[in-house]
Amino acid sequence: MERLIKICGLSTPETLDAALDAGADFVGFARFPKSPRHVSLEVGRELSQQAKGRARRAVLLVDADDAAIAEVVEAFDPDLLQLHGHETPARVRDIRSRFGRPVMKALGIAEASDLDILPSYAAVTDHILLDAKPPRTPDALPGGNGLPFDWRLLAGLDPGLSFMLSGGLNPDNVAEAIRLTGASAVDVSSGVESRPGIKDPARIVAFIEAARAAYAALAH
Repeated sequence: MERLIKICGLSTPETLDAALDAGADFVGFARFPKSPRHVSLEVGRELSQQAKGRARRAVLLVDADDAAIAEVVEAFDPDLLQLHGHETPARVRDIRSRFGRPVMKALGIAEASDLDILPSYAAVTDHILLDAKPPRTPDALPGGNGLPFDWRLLAGLDPGLSFMLSGGLNPDNVAEAIRLTGASAVDVSSGVESRPGIKDPARIVAFIEAARAAYAALAH
């Protein structure tokens, strides 16, 4: 099984290079104006070109309409569209078909019942991202809030289901998260930042090294 590490919310050439040089499998760029990690189409085009051929490129979108998605596809030429809003399974299927790009759907998890919708999305998407459900506050973002969920909720998942784990991960806890959940992929954004929206190259390297070591331990 492929073990993947994704660094999301990258917004500068320097921090993108840190992720690429450290061996990130996926790099992510945010197209959501409310996020401190939001990048313009122009900056996104340059960053995506910088990463091309070195890692798979994902663009995070939140309830984007077709016109906005078309702009992103043209500017970023992404390898993956990451849907982080309230997209229904039908909408996910439509986006995947209309734009011809692999799709990842993020699902917010806070309690066991939140997993009930997982099969309906798994049937129409290429990847599932399990993230912490955002807090019920006016300024909460759909993701990147630095909050974990109870990883023990995933104990009963179908072992054959591949998912990416997100939500509150950082260099100090990613190994434990992998051990407890058996996640084949992990995703981090705020957990490798010095302040909201500002990535810390040293934390990026530490996260990737910790995740790789945890995956190696699982293999033995």
